[in-house]
Amino acid sequence: MDEIKLAKVENVRMIDRYNTKNPTVGTLYLTATHLIFVEPDSNKETWILHMHVASIEKLPLSTTGSPLLIRCKTFLSVTFVIPKDSECHDVYTSLLKLFQPVSINKLYCFNYQPAKDDFPKNAGWDFFKLEAEFKHMLVPNENWTLCSMNEKYELCDTYPRQIYVPKEATTLMLISSSRFRSKGRLPALTYLHNNKASICRCSQPLSGFSARCLEDEQMLEAIRKTNPNTDYMYVVDTRPRINAMANRAAGKGYENEAFYENIKFHFLGIENIHVQRASLQKVLEACEQKSPTMSAFLNALESSGWLKHIRSILDTSSFIANAVDKGVSVVVHCSDGWDRTAQVCSLAQLMLNPYYRTIKGFQALIEKDWLAFGHKFSERCGHIQTDAREVSPIFTQFLDCTWQLMSQRSESFEFNERFLLILHDHVHSCQFGTFVGNCEKDRLDLKLAERTFSLWGFMANHLNEYINPLYKPNVDESIKANLAPQCIKFWRGMYSRFESGIHPREPLGDLLLDSKEHCNSLEDHVQHLTKRIASFKNYISKSAKKLQDATSNTAKVSKEPASAEINDNKYNYDKKLSELSAADDDHPLKASNMSFASLSLNAEQASAPQTLPEEINSVAVDWKPMRNVTTCSCSTPFDQFTKKTHCWRCGDIFCERCIDKNVALPGHDSGKAVPVCRGCFRQMQMQKQSP
Repeated sequence: MDEIKLAKVENVRMIDRYNTKNPTVGTLYLTATHLIFVEPDSNKETWILHMHVASIEKLPLSTTGSPLLIRCKTFLSVTFVIPKDSECHDVYTSLLKLFQPVSINKLYCFNYQPAKDDFPKNAGWDFFKLEAEFKHMLVPNENWTLCSMNEKYELCDTYPRQIYVPKEATTLMLISSSRFRSKGRLPALTYLHNNKASICRCSQPLSGFSARCLEDEQMLEAIRKTNPNTDYMYVVDTRPRINAMANRAAGKGYENEAFYENIKFHFLGIENIHVQRASLQKVLEACEQKSPTMSAFLNALESSGWLKHIRSILDTSSFIANAVDKGVSVVVHCSDGWDRTAQVCSLAQLMLNPYYRTIKGFQALIEKDWLAFGHKFSERCGHIQTDAREVSPIFTQFLDCTWQLMSQRSESFEFNERFLLILHDHVHSCQFGTFVGNCEKDRLDLKLAERTFSLWGFMANHLNEYINPLYKPNVDESIKANLAPQCIKFWRGMYSRFESGIHPREPLGDLLLDSKEHCNSLEDHVQHLTKRIASFKNYISKSAKKLQDATSNTAKVSKEPASAEINDNKYNYDKKLSELSAADDDHPLKASNMSFASLSLNAEQASAPQTLPEEINSVAVDWKPMRNVTTCSCSTPFDQFTKKTHCWRCGDIFCERCIDKNVALPGHDSGKAVPVCRGCFRQMQMQKQSP
């Protein structure tokens, strides 16, 4: 590529802030998609995807070389000291062009090709349909209907084509309400609870100091009437009151309670995207302190305000969830209705509905409330060169709030922390087309479903990695967040995950999941062997019955007592056959050409004993303990964020690159495809090919 001026630099030092006196020396490779640092002594590789780079800083020249500080959106911070300043400059200028393309069509997803047999390009794009998600809520119904006016995005170009509105809403009401709301984002249904209380979302009204819209007022009244439980509903403005009042001067603002009947208005104080961006930057500075003391770290974390913002989002979401749970409908908005509104609407649903706490349900929630309703992923994540003031960690905060709920109620969630981290990293990686673009219309215009792979298709191949072993389905219908200050935690697994020395050797979740998978494998194997034993018992008893009949006939012909011969012993039967071989040619048993094997009733039973050794040997009874394994067989070292995976056939431990195959084992009753290493996979393929 023209952007790459220098593809390889040797004798580069990588500085770890915990080990500044003994930096690692290796070779730095610059490819079209990744920056790769290889340590020759340990064979350890550090891969940095260009799309994950958040900033590059060329530090002042030192006696050992020219330092290059790279900060990533995954919260990796690394310094490379390059011997020659000219080489450092070449790497620096190349990365500046590669990490943030000018055009959206230059993103990684348009060139990414997975391994040959991983998954087809169309996998995942049809997993979720908006109509199906609303049918899950029994919508449309007698109160809510599908509006066809946005089929060509004429009503609101940042909304999905299918929007659901009250049946009472007229065309005039919909058009006028859209014109009266910022960016045309009129009130639309996003969630209907089983008690008929609903959550609708929109943007702020263009009310200024005194403007009003009768049709918009009628629209909110129509929403209130869809719920027969109460004679009022809440309108939640997620902004601080002072921010909403300031917007009035720009001709925007909030609903005037004097004009809107039967509503109770609430401001709930979540700060804007600029405050959140600055807050996260201070969190990173706290994490990057060179010699942090307890007080220095805690003071820096406190001054960032990050945990206060997380609590504020959870507080607003809890207010909405509690209202809906009590049968009161809620209309939610912020300024434009695609940042704070997306956060609190999706978190409220997470608290209310156990379906959204499953892997499939959580993905559906993201598809509906973030992708379909137009969260500006490409701008907020800085996918391409754009106004830096538009970048903000809104989706990161949503994942953080979800993790807070998981920490408090781990048994209520089907997925684990790794699932959230994978989501976070791939939202920024642009490896898949799922999160590219700012709204549904953008994604259709870019033809992402035809040109790129889906993240959901990729994740479907790795579901076993995301399972929470403590999950108990159907324990609680709804959950509540504990908002006590001591219950809101710093998410070390996200913001400090690349720091050595602060993580357990094996995360507890990984150990539990590994134990659960081992138990599942053994139970599946026992189930299979139990059935095989039962079939052998049946095989032997029916063979014995046939043997008994045969010996009875023999006794009649030879006029010998049959009592001594009636048993199921193969030796006695073979002895009897050898005696019969000397009999006349027309002897009935001799002519029948009988053998012990021919006594079986069907071909399956006859061939059963030959496949038994393969079935027994295909399942590892003992799995290698994870604790003392430090490297994979391919020499890749295991660290705190590299998952150790067992091969279900041999029981050995491998890295994710060496255990990329899933096949059904002959010794498992379920026939379910399970992870196996490449060596076992090759052996199984050879066994299939051999006669």
